[in-house]
Amino acid sequence: MASNRKFFVGGNWKMNGSKESNQKLLKTLSDAKPDANTEILVAVPFVYLKDVREHLDKRFHVAAQNCYKVASGAFTGEISPAMIRDCGCEWVILGHSERRHIFGESDELIGEKVNHALTCGLKVVPCIGEKLDEREAGKTEQVCFRQLDAIKKGIPKAEDWSRVVIAYEPVWAIGTGKTASPEQAQEVHHAVRQWLEKNVSQAVASSLRIIYGGSVTAANCKELAKKPDVDGFLVGGASLKPEFVDICNANRG
Repeated sequence: MASNRKFFVGGNWKMNGSKESNQKLLKTLSDAKPDANTEILVAVPFVYLKDVREHLDKRFHVAAQNCYKVASGAFTGEISPAMIRDCGCEWVILGHSERRHIFGESDELIGEKVNHALTCGLKVVPCIGEKLDEREAGKTEQVCFRQLDAIKKGIPKAEDWSRVVIAYEPVWAIGTGKTASPEQAQEVHHAVRQWLEKNVSQAVASSLRIIYGGSVTAANCKELAKKPDVDGFLVGGASLKPEFVDICNANRG
């Protein structure tokens, strides 16, 4: 990664955790000595946001895994950015592939969520990525650029890009044990950065962090972290294990 971009690691707990297991994991994280040059967040289920924020060392950010596109109303089961902030949290993941493909969220809806979250003062990690059939059909860039365009439409002002971290997560590598090779990840990250330079600005392209998600483990993170356009990781299953600390330190020395 480039030296002007601070390494960023997010741990996405997904629909996992209990009060008991959370306490053990929070102790592991709080006792750890993560690289001071790495920004770290954990994205936890809604019901644990406040508790995790109160008990986790303030070196770590706490994020929600989703939010809706409006402030309040008859939207059973949804939460708003204001509610996330009420819990003491400043971050939210949006457009994760599981939201897209299990819950049917469209590019347009994700762009609207990004817009509302930023307008309400949150920082966002919007996700992009292609399915296996799209990669095999040579459509990786086409899919990612379409998703990026919807995200761009949701970013109200140029300065709001400073509160955005893009996560590239090839759907075929999530929870499958398959990982994009460092070369494959670099290729897409570089293409995304070129798209940003062409469609947003050179300043945003050079400063915005693009992180990789897809079966990241302690065993493969260091090689991925060496690539110039890979600025960190969005970690799934491994974020529930002690090895998450090793992944957070992938860029150290």
